[in-house]
Amino acid sequence: MKIGVPKEIKQSEGRVALTPAGVTMLKAAGHEVVVETNAGEGSGFLDADYVREGALIMDSPQEVWAADMVMKVKEPLKEEFKYFREGLMLFTYLHLAAAPELTKALVDSGVTSIAYETIQLPNGSLPLLVPMSEVAGRMAVQVGAQFLESFYGGRGVLLGGVPGVPPAEVVVIGGGIVGTNAARMALGLGANVIIIERSAERMRYLDEVFESRIRTLMSSPLHIADAVSHADLVIGAVLIPGAKAPHLVTEEMVQRMKKGSVIVDVAVDQGGSIATVDRPTTHSDPVYVKHGVIHYAVANIPGAVPRTSTFALTNVTMPYALELANSGWEAIRRSAPLQKGVNTHAGKLLNEAVASATGIPYTEIDKWLDSISYDRLDP
Repeated sequence: MKIGVPKEIKQSEGRVALTPAGVTMLKAAGHEVVVETNAGEGSGFLDADYVREGALIMDSPQEVWAADMVMKVKEPLKEEFKYFREGLMLFTYLHLAAAPELTKALVDSGVTSIAYETIQLPNGSLPLLVPMSEVAGRMAVQVGAQFLESFYGGRGVLLGGVPGVPPAEVVVIGGGIVGTNAARMALGLGANVIIIERSAERMRYLDEVFESRIRTLMSSPLHIADAVSHADLVIGAVLIPGAKAPHLVTEEMVQRMKKGSVIVDVAVDQGGSIATVDRPTTHSDPVYVKHGVIHYAVANIPGAVPRTSTFALTNVTMPYALELANSGWEAIRRSAPLQKGVNTHAGKLLNEAVASATGIPYTEIDKWLDSISYDRLDP
């Protein structure tokens, strides 16, 4: 199979979908790899590094997108839709529930799209989302602490306080991977931390892991409203696999927050969990102020630390990429986790949560597997 790795074109995105070591693995399995010029530059990889491992360097994205399987990090942008075609396998983060235009383009073109974020193991875990969630959770506290500084318009509060001066109040909404890592960072900096979570079992786990150094609250509008009103930093860390994030913090709740406090909504690429997060921001223009509260809504937070993020991501994507390259559609047919990852194929939308969010008709993948032709996707 021919695997293509284009340069990411999302603003301030320095990650790359394949390291030179990944090229070595794919070449050893008998595959061809083409990489767009300077695709790895943001993560510290030169074209010469890829060439040394056997990749071909292409000057134009069109040449790379002509491959059998394209590996990316972020979802394709509108200017990349022209490369979509039937028979193309696209392996990347997609977050389609919040992207109806992209969803329609994938369906209309017949692309087989496999989303990193919806590949799911039998225990419910999302193995390709975990490393970026770990990065985003830790970064959320880091950037939140920065924008609490008065220089950036914040309340002028030090997250950990000092002797005789109380620390900041950090409220984390969602106790999953993002929330746990955010809490760990906030605790390490000395803040008071509350995690709001809907699962009693997860709260027991968090209480044990953090040895009762945090407070946990059962998710409810009353608890969220009260906690947010006292918070210096609110981190939205809600995830429903493949689906649009629910607005758990209403505009009225934000209006009651302290002036100069900060919201970091990690769920913005899934539509956001804060009602006042009405648009994504970028690393070059990361915040806006609404109701006197600073909103940080960057949709690719891990892109701020691309080298760390690229290694963390490719550590977990490579086994699946090899499986897809070696066996094509047959890999999907025999792998339940990969089936969960398939969002579109041959003009059909195969993810129910995305269908519910976008209004595009849904086809059950179990039924579809028995009727489709997959010869064109075989290596």
